[in-house]
Amino acid sequence: MTNAIPLVVERPGHAVDDIAWLAGVGINAVRIPVGHWLFGPDYPYHRAYGAAAHPFVVGGLGILDRAFDWAETYGLQIVLDLHAAPGCQNGFDNGGIKDVCEWHTRPEYLEHSLNVLEKLAERYRGRSALHAIEVLNEPRWDVPTDYLKRYSQSGYERIRKHCRPEDVAVVFHDGFRSFREYTGFMAGPEFGNVVFDIHRYQCFDRADIDLDIYGHIEKSAITWKQEADEIIRELRLPTYVGEWSLGLNPHVVSLWEEGPFNYTLEHMDRFQMDVGYRAYAAAQVATFEKYLGWFFWTYKTETAPEWCFRECVERGWLPARFD
Repeated sequence: MTNAIPLVVERPGHAVDDIAWLAGVGINAVRIPVGHWLFGPDYPYHRAYGAAAHPFVVGGLGILDRAFDWAETYGLQIVLDLHAAPGCQNGFDNGGIKDVCEWHTRPEYLEHSLNVLEKLAERYRGRSALHAIEVLNEPRWDVPTDYLKRYSQSGYERIRKHCRPEDVAVVFHDGFRSFREYTGFMAGPEFGNVVFDIHRYQCFDRADIDLDIYGHIEKSAITWKQEADEIIRELRLPTYVGEWSLGLNPHVVSLWEEGPFNYTLEHMDRFQMDVGYRAYAAAQVATFEKYLGWFFWTYKTETAPEWCFRECVERGWLPARFD
């Protein structure tokens, strides 16, 4: 399975054209992130909302329905990803509330998350495009592993009320900890069609930022390849690289952070950068092809081509076709 993420939904009139483009280059699946507010203003209050009891925008559910129609028209599969949970599961901006990580501190946050998973499963069961539901994106490393495991198992049960293992996979993220902490977790025959999700970037840690392009390529082709062999051999769960990119520039990935923003590639000229990005992309794809599938983050951006799957293809950094 080869993939790109997520589906662009900001301009619904054009999103079907994006799906057609993805299908045209051989992509066979999209990972669509959704917030816990998708089904309307019934979510628990958090003090960060202030006077706005339900601050998140509405209307996404109708667009998601249309996305299933478009995906089925063009033969793509969909992974639904609960990307933001009440109370925020990681403190990142993509978790719904920046600098807050309290999802695991109140039972109503957990219960609402499980209710959203069940509603997704109930609404989209029977849709031929539904490939998987991911129980939670990127819970932070300090959320207790036992808590994550109990939640993932409960999420599996809620999804399985409506979706059979032979029809829909259930995905869980590693929570930024070793895959070995999940050895034997959610294994058969009690659990079926469970997928492990890891995200791999080289632009957030200072040691990675300080690598030259050869170091980035080596880490992708050797270190991450060795990791893939270990995960496949030891964990024995099908695995996605649910997020990756060509992003290396901390100016882009750390807009909300204070410096330093220097990185080792910034003095390369355009030709050198093109060659470097092609090599870095090839090294990652060569490794990630060992897994069940991969999803590039993201499909389209306005200002950062190394984070834009479509522009990476059009610039020749990624292959022109994926089938």
